[in-house]
Amino acid sequence: RVRPSLRRPLRRPLRRPLRAGDPSRVYYGLTGVSAFAYALCFTLNMVFQVKVIGLEPLQMVLVGTMLELTVLLFEVPTGVVADLHSRRLSAIIGFALVGVGFALQGIIATFAAAMVAQIVWGIGYTFTSGAVEAWVSDEVGDEHVHRVFTRGTQVELSATIAGAVAAGALGLIALRVPIIAAGAFFVALAIGLLVVMPERHFAPTPRVERETFGHLRDLFVAGLHVARRRKVVRAFLLVSLLVGLASEVVDRLWTVRVLDDFTMPAILAGDEAVAFAAFALVGTTVSLLASLASSRWLPRHVPEERPALPVVLAALTQVAAVVGIALLGNLWLVLAAVWVRSAAQAFAAPIERAWLNRNLNSSTRATVLSMNGQMNAVGQVAGGPPLGALANVAGIPVALLVSAAVQLPTAGLFARVRRLTGRPEREVDEVGTPS
Repeated sequence: RVRPSLRRPLRRPLRRPLRAGDPSRVYYGLTGVSAFAYALCFTLNMVFQVKVIGLEPLQMVLVGTMLELTVLLFEVPTGVVADLHSRRLSAIIGFALVGVGFALQGIIATFAAAMVAQIVWGIGYTFTSGAVEAWVSDEVGDEHVHRVFTRGTQVELSATIAGAVAAGALGLIALRVPIIAAGAFFVALAIGLLVVMPERHFAPTPRVERETFGHLRDLFVAGLHVARRRKVVRAFLLVSLLVGLASEVVDRLWTVRVLDDFTMPAILAGDEAVAFAAFALVGTTVSLLASLASSRWLPRHVPEERPALPVVLAALTQVAAVVGIALLGNLWLVLAAVWVRSAAQAFAAPIERAWLNRNLNSSTRATVLSMNGQMNAVGQVAGGPPLGALANVAGIPVALLVSAAVQLPTAGLFARVRRLTGRPEREVDEVGTPS
């Protein structure tokens, strides 16, 4: 048995840091390290799963589905730690589990290990989700947190680019090296936070504000109630479901299509690690430019009350890009289709968010936004395995074409939503009286 005098020193780092740092600097540090490590892993993760583990198309999709399902199931239980005990502790546990999951996949490199790794790092992600933002908001104060988040976004972007470059360099040694290195970075980050991450202003979340499965059920029912009465909300929820049904197979299998059907260009040393690191950098840059165009150029040219046209065009562009990924016979044209799809998603996202928010009352906004995200995740879990099985049987191009067909109605749903001014539609109760 551990004597009481020894028990306190063992528990002390879990309760408070050995050497507390400035909260803003700690946040910038953990944001930079985590973004670098995520890019280090994900830049070549799909290539690693195909070339080293040897996953088939269905297995590739099942790995992604396992991750989505894990996040759905554990988001609420792991939130208890952040709500009741410590956001600092929740973040430390989360980053450690993410690191263990990444390292497990890189070291063992089997389908079973990859599935277990998704569970481990998916649980870790749910520990960090929301906890880090809530922690820094408490520590720096509401009046300063916007500045911290803005600087944090800049740090995150820079670290992501650096991580993609590092992944390409380490991938020249072996494709598993950047995956294992990413795991080591996350474990080191957890240890570092144990030493320097302060928590001086934490207060347990009141019972009525905590997320529980019962709370999520109530949100779902309330969201359906709003959707039944509002055409815009109903359209967005259906779009999220359809995009989720279609997206998992595209996100997972475009890499397989490139690896199976094309030779890496000599200009990129003919090496898969260098090539896919370069592809990731180009994709990130294109998506960033599209997002900037959406937020700066579009408001001056498209009135707020008529957002449907650019959103419909973006949806059709995504569908056309998926068809291009499936059918085009030139490497650079396929990559261009991949980048155009990502750019269309980045371009439409802020417009869609603004459109949906503008047509919600404050009393229902959080409910509908939460449900909108959950519909996408449910779609990915439901749509991934069937389309992955189709890819195994009929080939990846066929699965991609079916995915495009599933997503095509999203353009029609947006087009059918009548033009609205900035005001929400009037809610009516069951007998038609304005509520």
